[in-house]
Amino acid sequence: MAKNKLAKFADMATYENVFQYSYETLKKESFPFKGKWEDFFGNKNPIVLELGCGKGEYTVGLARKFPEKNFIGIDIKGARMWTGATQALDEGLTNAAFLRSRIEFIHHFFTENEISEIWITFPDPQMKKANKRLTSPRFMEQYSHVLKEGGIIHLKTDSNFLYKYTKAMIEKNRLTLLFETDDLYNSGLNEDMLEIRTFYEQQWLSRGLNIKYIRFHCPKNHNWVEPEVEIEKDDYRSFGRNARILM
Repeated sequence: MAKNKLAKFADMATYENVFQYSYETLKKESFPFKGKWEDFFGNKNPIVLELGCGKGEYTVGLARKFPEKNFIGIDIKGARMWTGATQALDEGLTNAAFLRSRIEFIHHFFTENEISEIWITFPDPQMKKANKRLTSPRFMEQYSHVLKEGGIIHLKTDSNFLYKYTKAMIEKNRLTLLFETDDLYNSGLNEDMLEIRTFYEQQWLSRGLNIKYIRFHCPKNHNWVEPEVEIEKDDYRSFGRNARILM
């Protein structure tokens, strides 16, 4: 029988690869590994974040494929994160860790220039609220502080809306676009890191949806501007993303 949420939370409280800090705690005391993640990982290898990591498939998958890098999954949903955190421990992946936190609090956990890459995998497109989109200027400004010069951001999404919005944001802010496609698995791009498929990605693929992918540089000391564009919204049922209507 699958574990319930309380049991998973109890497990994670004992996991050495999981960090859970409330906002109240962060305001009172600094995170011990901020600027010192090498003390946790035992090396100075590049650090890669997965934002909104869900079950942690990308964090764990990337850690398997790239032992020369360290990977940290961030999500507020602890019950989902338990899956990846447990798997990483079971497999002895010492280059994978997890933060249970809101993404907008990342500055509490990382210093400037501490991160090499960021993955954003299948986030809610937030079609009604631009400042909640994980590729909005509001979030890009936060990423730019923790990313190193020349840091890279990857977006994988099923959402045509978020894909077009992100392209508009990149164009408006004159960012360096490294690669983009609205049909990843028919794009000809052949890279190990793109072979990992999350739980949600499998759902979208099974429903005949194309996967979109964008890779771009995030500059530092940038004056971020919101793109003023009208984009056709994705077709969702009102009760949630998992019941998308295919037209």
